[in-house]
Amino acid sequence: MPHVPVMLKESLEIFEGRNLSLFFDGTLGAGGFAKALLKAHPEIKTYYGCDQDEEALGIAKEHLKEFEGKVEFVHANFRNVRELLEERGVSQVDGFFLTWECHPCN
Repeated sequence: MPHVPVMLKESLEIFEGRNLSLFFDGTLGAGGFAKALLKAHPEIKTYYGCDQDEEALGIAKEHLKEFEGKVEFVHANFRNVRELLEERGVSQVDGFFLTWECHPCN
């Protein structure tokens, strides 16, 4: 069963009415948000899906097969976003998404 991102509806609402051509997702994970956004915004030309977890990228590649040619999978940490995009000749994106988990210290 595919992973359903928490607050997916609310996350998609952020981008409603916006024209997205280039999009950067700094925490691609299994690709649940990416799939929903790509369906909601067929105008996206390139979706940069970044994750430092190679296993998650493998799952996302399977999950996002229908968007082959639109998604560029980036194995890296999102903290290097500027360099990652510059390497691809990108100086600006139309949308950016980042999630994280907060674990309380014991």
